[in-house]
Amino acid sequence: MGALADKGRGQDLPFDGKVNRVLVLADRGKADVEALIQRMEPFLRERCQNVLIEGDLRGWCTWAAKRDAPPLEVAPDLVVVLGGDGSILAAVHAFCRFPVPILGVNFGRVGFLASVPAADWRSSLEDVLSGLAIIEPRTRLSLELLHADGESIRDVALNDIVLSRGSFQGMLSVSMEVDGYWVSNYRADGLIVATASGSTAHSLAAGGPILSPTMGDFVVTPICAHALSHRPVVLENQSVIELTMAEANGVVTLAVDGHGFYAAQMGDRLRISAEDDPYPLLTRRGSNPYRRLRDRLGWRGSFESADPVIPPSDIEEPGEGEGEVL
Repeated sequence: MGALADKGRGQDLPFDGKVNRVLVLADRGKADVEALIQRMEPFLRERCQNVLIEGDLRGWCTWAAKRDAPPLEVAPDLVVVLGGDGSILAAVHAFCRFPVPILGVNFGRVGFLASVPAADWRSSLEDVLSGLAIIEPRTRLSLELLHADGESIRDVALNDIVLSRGSFQGMLSVSMEVDGYWVSNYRADGLIVATASGSTAHSLAAGGPILSPTMGDFVVTPICAHALSHRPVVLENQSVIELTMAEANGVVTLAVDGHGFYAAQMGDRLRISAEDDPYPLLTRRGSNPYRRLRDRLGWRGSFESADPVIPPSDIEEPGEGEGEVL
């Protein structure tokens, strides 16, 4: 994994490893997933030495994330996730300390992380097994919650870390320092620290900017700030953020990728920095992240023309279910 960091964030890297062992994590609760498993399993068994299918994605990932040891005795060469972005986040947490390349086949509503449309599963897997896929190194956030009583909690986020007030309490006040320099006191409903991967999640909904997926930088976005001058701030990935709960009328919730939930109180401190190694998500060679944005966010070009002009080099045939306005 160190090679990803050495190459530098923001660069796509070729995935040319030999794939002998494959783990398929499937969310069988989603429509059509079971039917795809029936087609995908024989396809993989013809091409790989060992194929393991786990149909209870959530349960398996929750179990694996709690282990101090690797989830499997022999690490898979590839993890294929059949689900949505939430399923990808669960899989990344399951392999948090023992990263394995993940290819996401989208059965969710959006699919920024699960980048392969379900209709394209066969051609995408053929690319991966033939060494034609690429790795998108995704920066993660390392966090340490330091309670006022001296206890601490550590975790890692691929998408975001969200501090938020309770439903029936007033605004919270959070003091932010970056690299030891005081920045401001945010009085707001909450505060989001997001990676580039998470910039299209909660941060975007709160008015934050969209970052290119493999950027190493991250963004701090206030939620409904009391001061209108408080705006999102983009920080370099070498930065160390320290947030102090300066004022809170009750318990503050700390959510990590929507999976880990912790309680924080006045006087607690949260230290955030970039995790040493980005996580290797796979996508097809030539995949266009800006087309992904257009399709997922429903961008349709200029208001002046019903038929926006698209450069020839940017034209791709849409897969089944693509291009819908969310």
